[in-house]
Amino acid sequence: MLERFELETLFALADELHFGRAAARLHVSTGRVSQTLKQMERRIGTPLFTRTSRTVSITPAGQQLHDDLRPAYAQLRAALERAMAATGTVSGPLRVGYTTLWCGDLVVRAADLFRMRHPDVEVRIQEVLIHDPISALRTGELDLQLSEFPIIEPDITMGPVVLNEPRALLVPADHPLARQETVSLEDYALAPLITVEGAVPDYWLEEHFPSRTPSGKPVARGRAVKYWQEVLPDVSAGKGITTVCARAVHHHMHPGVAFVPFRDAPPIRYGLMWPTGSESARARLFMDTILEVADAARSAH
Repeated sequence: MLERFELETLFALADELHFGRAAARLHVSTGRVSQTLKQMERRIGTPLFTRTSRTVSITPAGQQLHDDLRPAYAQLRAALERAMAATGTVSGPLRVGYTTLWCGDLVVRAADLFRMRHPDVEVRIQEVLIHDPISALRTGELDLQLSEFPIIEPDITMGPVVLNEPRALLVPADHPLARQETVSLEDYALAPLITVEGAVPDYWLEEHFPSRTPSGKPVARGRAVKYWQEVLPDVSAGKGITTVCARAVHHHMHPGVAFVPFRDAPPIRYGLMWPTGSESARARLFMDTILEVADAARSAH
């Protein structure tokens, strides 16, 4: 039977693959991490990690133990944090990701308020690249994420919708559509649609970059990109059009492009998501804070 600190050591070292960083995360010495690992390996009877003077890697046995214990460990942490939350006290790290600048703005504002209320929680924020929207949640690199819906995966839980944002079509400034006040979903058929490539689910692509218009017209595919920075110069050069959040006009201006709002498209939904079974008291409190900040921003406008 592994003790709680042994479990924490196993998971910290599996995440960090570095004794010093694992020790810092656990607020103990490197020697304590090394000693605890040796005790576990003696009890189990096999190495869990291989280490040299330069690298640390998890063994197949260590990975199997990690994977088998992860659900139970998540439940244990959640139970402990619920007990702490009942007393008004939470502590430890909380890693939050976002995919767009407007989501990032909201996360940062929520984090500032959250830190004032819960100073013992260390909120870490990082950007999630659009071409790989869920890997950081799956690997445990992030606890919570604010990004585009839908994400329909058995190991990812979709939480509340935080933002409903109007869509726009990004077109070359000299394109006939740029002279219109609004565009229609049928206008997707008028030029190649620049899309995203990478570890993106097919249903997500179809939601944001449809292959047919509502009337059934095929939508020609343009270049697929990995990074948003590639989209603006491609559209400016006349290589295609693409769909964006209308709010992007305030964040991503570029010579030679125009943002034209849709008159008949559903909004883009941005919501919170987390690894299934790992929701913590810290994450729930942070979700409440994000929703509070988002509501306040809507009221202000």
